[in-house]
Amino acid sequence: MSAQKVSMRSRDLISSMPDEVLGKILSLLPTRLSASTSVLSKRWRNLLSLVDTLHFSDEIGNPRGFFDFVDTTLARLSNSSIIKTFSLTCKHSLLHRHCESSRVDKWIRTVLEGGFLELHLDGVGIHHIQSEFFTSNTLVKLTLSNEFYLDGLGPLGDLFFPKLKSLSLLSVGFWDDTTYEYLISGCPVLDELLLSYGELSAGNGFGFIHSMEVLNPAIKRLTISYHFHGYVEPPISEVFRTPSLVYLDYSSYVARKYTVDLDSLVETRLDLRSRDKRVLVAEEDCFDLVEDDTTEDDGYDYDDEDSEFGEDDNIDNAENNGIEVVAVDEDDDILPDVTDLVAGISNVKTLHLSSDSLEVFHLYCKSMPFFHNLLTLSLESEKERGWQVLPLLLNKSPNLETLVIKGLLHKVTNRCGDACVCIAKENKKKMEEEVCCLFTCQVKVLNISRYGGTRRELRQMRHFLGNLKCLETVKVGVKAESNREDDNVNNNYQRITSALTKLPRASSNCQIHFF
Repeated sequence: MSAQKVSMRSRDLISSMPDEVLGKILSLLPTRLSASTSVLSKRWRNLLSLVDTLHFSDEIGNPRGFFDFVDTTLARLSNSSIIKTFSLTCKHSLLHRHCESSRVDKWIRTVLEGGFLELHLDGVGIHHIQSEFFTSNTLVKLTLSNEFYLDGLGPLGDLFFPKLKSLSLLSVGFWDDTTYEYLISGCPVLDELLLSYGELSAGNGFGFIHSMEVLNPAIKRLTISYHFHGYVEPPISEVFRTPSLVYLDYSSYVARKYTVDLDSLVETRLDLRSRDKRVLVAEEDCFDLVEDDTTEDDGYDYDDEDSEFGEDDNIDNAENNGIEVVAVDEDDDILPDVTDLVAGISNVKTLHLSSDSLEVFHLYCKSMPFFHNLLTLSLESEKERGWQVLPLLLNKSPNLETLVIKGLLHKVTNRCGDACVCIAKENKKKMEEEVCCLFTCQVKVLNISRYGGTRRELRQMRHFLGNLKCLETVKVGVKAESNREDDNVNNNYQRITSALTKLPRASSNCQIHFF
């Protein structure tokens, strides 16, 4: 035996691994690549039978031979008791041909009847799945993506998955809303549900769910992401009857009505967006953006770049200066209402709100409930969105311990109250006579990210530190950038952190940390 052959054998450590290990490795690869290893040597010839996952994708190799390859592989592995996961990705619009569509139906039936645990389908080119055979006694995880369309409506109970724990529906069409409802109700032990609809493509505009209803007493985690806009209206009403739900992540245009049962909810993430023409407007000279106290104690000059107003903030009518201006679309007779939704999530311990959600709460929540269990409140802030609802949220959260704010800059309005420093001149004296909402807060941890060190941000931090009397820990994520005065980022970082550490604090136990 030549020295070269000995050297090659000594380096072939993978082939010397146990069959079970090689089977696991091949299961991580697309099946077309796994099958190609059979030509390497006799050692690899029959290892494909040890894979527990089949991942077929027509994006790998020649799409023309894709369907024949899947047929051959399934036939070869028909007696395997190891395979538990089947994943199919069709991206070349081959499903329009009837013969190939019938072959896909056969593959799906093989999985549903073959004792598989997971099924994942993703395609381009609408493929109709007949609901009459869409059932499985073994599946625990199911994902339907894009152009797979659940067609036909049989009796209640036809869509039945007694062991399904996780269901993901990603831009999937349905024959009608009832078909969708039958599918959800046909999963009696479902733990996790993901519903996601993105931008419309040429094919998936029909069959999407127009009125969202989630009725399932078992679901514990629910994620909803609706990003339709343009000519597709958001759901008119949303129904969440999920008494066991502990986690809700809901991103959508705000609906007109909500009916909820969320008594077990622990954590909620909301990103609610409005589609009407309501706007919040304020003139700059109506607000006292410069406090009486100065920042001379920090010894540095900070850019006040955020105090400028864009053209959208200007209004022609001078009598509107300093007040909130509301313009409503004349064609919209019924405005959204999130009152019942907000009341339904009032038992949560952790609440995350996007900047859009803050304004939706302000515009469309008729009465704010108490959040007696709320321990952590996390907010996202943007220059185009205001903090109008923040004082009310803080007053309604008597046991709040952690306040997280991602960005201090926000739209200046006359409704932010004493939670921030943008107080209207005519209201400033009145606000000074009242007890600041921050002063009654029990917040112990304040977490600020995207801090840029502008004058207004520094004043806001002075306001927080000077009024939150229970503060123990302040964490600040500094976004240090070079400016026109000093191109050295490190020096700018030192300047920002030094200014913050010199601010007076209402709590003697307060420690500031930077990240």
